[in-house]
Amino acid sequence: MSNDNKLTGAQVLARSLKQQGVTVVFGIVGIPVVDVADAIQAEGIKFISFRNEQSCSYAASAWGFLNQKPGVCLVVSGPGVVHALAGIINSQINTWPLVLIGGSCETNLEGSGAFQECLQVEMCRPYTKYSARPPSISLIPSVVERAFRYSVVGRPGATYVDLPADYIQGTVEPSKVAIAPAVRPTFAQANPEDIKHAANVLMSAKSPLIIVGKGAAYARAEDEIREFIEKYQAPFLPTPMGKGVVPDSHKRNASSARSGALKGADVILLLGARVNWILHFGKRFNPEAKIIQVDIHPEEIGVNVPVEVALQGHLPLVVRQLIDSIPGSFVAEPEANEFVISLARHSAANAVKQEAKYRNGALPMTYHRAFYEIKQKLPEDIVLISEGANTMDIARTVYDFQTPRRRLDCATFANMGVGMGFAIAAQLHYPSSHVVAIVGDSAFGFSAMELETAVRCHLPLIVIVINNNGIYFGLEKD
Repeated sequence: MSNDNKLTGAQVLARSLKQQGVTVVFGIVGIPVVDVADAIQAEGIKFISFRNEQSCSYAASAWGFLNQKPGVCLVVSGPGVVHALAGIINSQINTWPLVLIGGSCETNLEGSGAFQECLQVEMCRPYTKYSARPPSISLIPSVVERAFRYSVVGRPGATYVDLPADYIQGTVEPSKVAIAPAVRPTFAQANPEDIKHAANVLMSAKSPLIIVGKGAAYARAEDEIREFIEKYQAPFLPTPMGKGVVPDSHKRNASSARSGALKGADVILLLGARVNWILHFGKRFNPEAKIIQVDIHPEEIGVNVPVEVALQGHLPLVVRQLIDSIPGSFVAEPEANEFVISLARHSAANAVKQEAKYRNGALPMTYHRAFYEIKQKLPEDIVLISEGANTMDIARTVYDFQTPRRRLDCATFANMGVGMGFAIAAQLHYPSSHVVAIVGDSAFGFSAMELETAVRCHLPLIVIVINNNGIYFGLEKD
């Protein structure tokens, strides 16, 4: 604070972030945000400085998923914001909360060809839930509060706050600074009549399937979903980042019989899972199956498949309603149910085939053999960052998880370059765990320099590069 006790815009912003509970900011400093980074650290907030804006925006994106609170990313004007759009779009598509703060040129120089001048608010608006510049320094807290609120309420997503250079360096009387409360999102249950309908459909099923999406992991719905599956006893299928919400070791896990589960189910309960490319747009579902879809976002319900019952609400609350509404198992003796028996038979047969792949002695090593050998050396409680083409796709079938949010990959947007940013965010979130990034050689090339960031920040990452000299099947020897 200056001698006349006024606050700079940088200080107002830093205090606003602290008011919102921010403990770490990912970013790159430079004109005009150097003072902002200084002010952030002066407030006791950790600042992790990266080598590239894409990586720091990906780190903030992953932080939002892991913490259920907005990850915060600070970048310079113009090109810095352009590069950080990668994380903005990644968060928006994956519905993870993120707040990007970008410096911009002085307001009195706009339209004059100022240094790194760019229409940043307009550029970010199509890919965010909220994109704005504070009307004045004194109103920075109000705009920050709104950015955080929009980021986490309803369907989570990305927001952008623009901070001109003259705001950062300008001053304001403390008494004139707006007071904005910390954001506390509210959650809602589903319509009770819809819950009754869903319970009736579930209890009439002969071959039900529960699909657990990454939305369940984000929503912290693991306790409720595990209790529901124990009561209802139906097979379940986790999507790649839904792994661990229910332990992969659970006897009802149908991952090894995925095709048969989708084709044979007469009722499918979607829990935080979108019917997009990851689930083949529903084209592999039994066409006669009745769909019950639980989602926070009403517009997502019914996309690509007709829905028998739509349950809009916060996933843990809705699953609790379902638990209270069903009397017990979908059949009296689940172990004698033909659907359960069939999936168990297919899983056992596929396990034998998988084991044979692990024992393949060909050289160069196959993906399965390499992953198997790595798996033998890793502790069970790792946090796995999986990135690449075949490297990610095949690893999904090899590594098991018993707890949620311990496996991160490119997720819905399927973009390469997320690996090191995700790994750094994960190590900060899980300081006592081993974070292991198993990445393809091409994917690693997108963000390899962030190894320096990890070393400088004393983050003990383990990075394993699967080198096939190319993408997918690699390059021919000649």
